[in-house]
Parts: sequence; C-alpha cells; structure tokens
Amino acid sequence: MEMNEVLEKLPKHLLSLVIDQPYNNYTAQDHAVWRYIMRQNVEYLSRVAHGSYIDGLRKTGISIDTIPHMYGMNRILREIGWAAVAVDGFIPPSAFMEFQAYNVLVIAADIRPVDQIGYTSAPDIIHEAAGHAPIIADPLYADYLKRFGELGSKAFASAWDHRMYEAIRHLSILKADPYSDKQQIADAEQMIDNLGKEEGEPSELAMIRNLHWWTVEYGLIGEVDDPGIYGAGLLSSIAESFHCLTPAVKKIPYSLDAVNYSFDITEPQPQLFVTPDFETLSQVLEQFADTMALRTGGLEGIRKAIHSEYPATCEYRSGLQVSGIFTRVIEKNGNPVYLKTTGLTNLNVKGKELPGHGTASHSQGFGSPVGRPSGLARSLEDFSVEELEQLGISEGERIILVFESGLQVKGILQSITTHEERAILLSFFDCTVTYEGETLFEPSWGMFDMAVGSSIVSAFAGPADPDLYGLTYPVPDEKTHKIHHSQEAKKLHAIYQNVRNIREQNCGYATLPQLWEELKTDHSNDWLGALEILEILEFKKMDTALKQDIIRFLNEKKMRGEGVRKLIEDGIKLISK
Repeated sequence: MEMNEVLEKLPKHLLSLVIDQPYNNYTAQDHAVWRYIMRQNVEYLSRVAHGSYIDGLRKTGISIDTIPHMYGMNRILREIGWAAVAVDGFIPPSAFMEFQAYNVLVIAADIRPVDQIGYTSAPDIIHEAAGHAPIIADPLYADYLKRFGELGSKAFASAWDHRMYEAIRHLSILKADPYSDKQQIADAEQMIDNLGKEEGEPSELAMIRNLHWWTVEYGLIGEVDDPGIYGAGLLSSIAESFHCLTPAVKKIPYSLDAVNYSFDITEPQPQLFVTPDFETLSQVLEQFADTMALRTGGLEGIRKAIHSEYPATCEYRSGLQVSGIFTRVIEKNGNPVYLKTTGLTNLNVKGKELPGHGTASHSQGFGSPVGRPSGLARSLEDFSVEELEQLGISEGERIILVFESGLQVKGILQSITTHEERAILLSFFDCTVTYEGETLFEPSWGMFDMAVGSSIVSAFAGPADPDLYGLTYPVPDEKTHKIHHSQEAKKLHAIYQNVRNIREQNCGYATLPQLWEELKTDHSNDWLGALEILEILEFKKMDTALKQDIIRFLNEKKMRGEGVRKLIEDGIKLISK
C-alpha cells in the first residue's frame, strides 16, 4: 500500500481491513468489462450526471480503458485531501463509515463478472472507483461524505444489523464468483428476505444507512421532474442509471423522511429521492444527528448502548467518557441513577484515555452513579477543587454522598481527577455504594472510581479512544472467493488479451479474423469480445465482410437474450460514433 498523509492518519484498528489490490489477478476480460462500462458512462452520464462527474474522473485519475491501480490513484486523490484503500468485499458498516470520516474511500478490489455487467449487488471496483471517487472532487459533497462518516460511525447498531451485514456479505461473495452455484445464491437471497421480515424497531445505524443509501448510493439531484445523477450505485450501474430516470421510478423530494424507507440491494429501487443541492444533504444529515444518542444522551442513550451489545461510550456532563460494553442501567422517574459495564472498560476525556484508567485498571467493568448529590446548589461538576474542599470533599477525608435519587456513596476519598479545573472523577477506598437495599459496590472489591456528572449528555457506538481501548475489526472468516478459471475461460481470456494488445499496440490486425473464428466457434455465448473486435474494425475501417459477420452474430444474440439486448445495442451505438 502506497501511503500518503491522509492514510497515515488512519487508526490502527482500521488497518486490519486493508488488503493489497490483487491487480495481477484481473483478466483481460475484466479490463474489457471495466472499459465497456466506463465508455458507456462517459457517453451517457456526461448528459445526465451531476456536473462534477466527468471532471471528477479526470481529477481522481481514473482511467477509461483499464482498471485503475488504486494506490496509484492516491497520488492524485491527495490533491483533494482524500485517499483510497482496497478491502475484501463488504466490511462492517461502522468501519466503512469511519474510513469516510478519515477522508478514505474503501474500494472492494473485485470486479463484477460479465453476466452482471449492467448491475451487481456486490461492491466492486467499478462501484467504488468509478462511482464514489469522481463525485468527491466536489468540495461540498466531499464535506458531506466526511461528516456522514463521522456521524455514521457513532450510530448504534443492533444484533439484527450485525446478522444482516453477515448475510449481505455472504450474498455478495457468492455473486462476485461467476462459478457460484445458482441455488446457493437463491438461498442467500432468501436469507436476506427472511431477515428483512424479522426487523423490529430500526436502530440508529439502520436509519442512517437508509439516508446513506438514498443519497451517497442512489441519490438524484436537481429538479424532481428533471433530476441528475450523483449516487455511486447509479453512476456505476449502466442499467439503473438509465432506468432510474424513467417514469417507472417514483421521484420524491429529499427530506428526513427518507430514514423510513428501507431498501433491497437485490432489486432495482422503486423510488428515489431528489435533493435540490448538496447543501440540503448536509442540512438533513444534521437534522438526523439531532435525534441520535450522540446528541441526546440520557436514559435512552444508555439503553441503546446496552442493546447494541458492543463497546460503546457514555459521556457525563463533566466530560468524563466511559467506554465499554454496557450491561445495566438503574433508572428512577425516567432518569438514569447508575450505569454499569462488564469486561474491558476505560475512562477518557475528549477522546483520549485518562492516565491510569485504561482497560488494565478496569478489566472487570465499571459502575458509577449518575446524578446530583442532595443539598448542593449546583451539580458536583460545576465546583472547583477548592470549592469542593470547602464542602468537606477533600482527599483523605471520609465522605458520604447521598444523591437525589437516594443512591449513597460512603468511603475515604483518595484522589480527585480534574479536567479544565473541574472534578471529573472521585476515587475512594474502603467504599460502599448502595441503592434501595442493594449493594452496588463493597470495600473488598478495591478502589471505587466514581464518575462525576449530573447527567449523561452523549452516548455513541464504539470506544472514545479506540486504539488504547484495543478496538479491532476482526478479519471476516468468509473471504471473497479466489476465482479459479476453467481452461475454457482461460482460452477466452487469451483472446481478449490478444485483442487488447492489437488495440493498444496498433499492430497485429491480420490476426483478427483468426481470433474472431476462435471466439465464434469455441465461445459462442460471449458478446463483449465480439464488440471489442468490431470496434477495432470500425475504427480502422477494415474488412467489411468480417464486420458484417460479427454484426450478424450480435444481432442473433440480441434476439435470444433480453438481458443482453440493450447492452449489445448500446455497444454498437458507441462504436458507430
């Protein structure tokens, strides 16, 4: 991987998902698939895509004729403050979002098979490099994408979200392999359909993923009755980029209501949302952020953290951040009284771990009151250390704190940890914590670290300091398949390679009739190679009889298969131009 200053800022826990781009594994047919789609894109999308698309292709260094070396792209992407990395298919949504927050595009290294040239539900290099990358050359859109990553990576997921991610990844791996068993694909699609019926109350992640889908992936821009395309899923699908602008697809003005529209990655979308401009995208995103536990905190925020069953962070009003797997909250009158984590936990301020309060110190979890001690005119976090000492809360003294909830902390204060001259943590020994007859902490358990804070002002997915917490994204057990081509496929790829050599080296034209005979006789299901040969003959104004034979062959294929009719017609139209 070729590093640049953008990639050097990536945290360690994301690097485990990065792979080398297996560039030498791309076949000549793969390059032909890329070339066909990109030439069609430049022809068609130059008329219907957002104005920044074609210019963005140039700015991001994306070749029309060959699959790009994505790490070579980084030398150009760095000029607009971005970078790209290769990953193995679908990665966890929270990781995908976090890469975006660091101005990094994740690009699935595989490329779709020729039988999915019009549309594929699997992420591939066409979708990522040719769909996402050009639009980020627009500064307003790039800002939106980064901000989306910052918020999306903090959104709470549910157990259902994790199961759906695994199911989608499994399907995408099967569909990326041209030799996958059709029944396995059907079973994987049925699994996703069944999971869709099981979804309960959507999580924050599910809702923000809806916003991502209807903007970043499938967004339209401009007037509702005459929109342009900017979503990467549309820009990278030559079938859907045409279909989406027809009356068959309902167009809806984009608003926060888009969070309520789920999507099916295996089917064309029945409706799309149209934003008037990129500024509106950011406004709607911030409206959604106002509903997230990241900004609302409180009892509901803690509950979301518990429901996620993954490491999360709850932030007290004092600024202290508790990161761990939350397992319990005690409440009274709709307010949290006490929260608890189980297992590895660390304490942080502004995203940085507090010295002495890492996971080694809190390996068994952490528990602490939430609220205000009784009898104080202000919340505890609003007092300076000197003012606390005047109240008798000073190091070495036996302290009794009775909270308004009735929770009691009784012990000898060993130390006060401060931030910006205000207390954020009181550490006690010989301490007992009780609430309504239940002992929450007893002296034999050791030091009791009590978070200072009258309320929980924020709760979000993931630890506040991921690297020191030890966050990792395990490399998925199921890898994308290494394609083992048959001997017949290898012979077909050799024909593609010879045709490509003739076009690029501008010589060897005398071998075209032989290549055509071999293609027609031994690989009669292929149509893309026929278009490649036809293009050379048309460009060089050669061999009219051979041209007519290829056109007859392609016309027969059009009549036999509706799935390739438009692909062949569009290919011939482009050649004739």
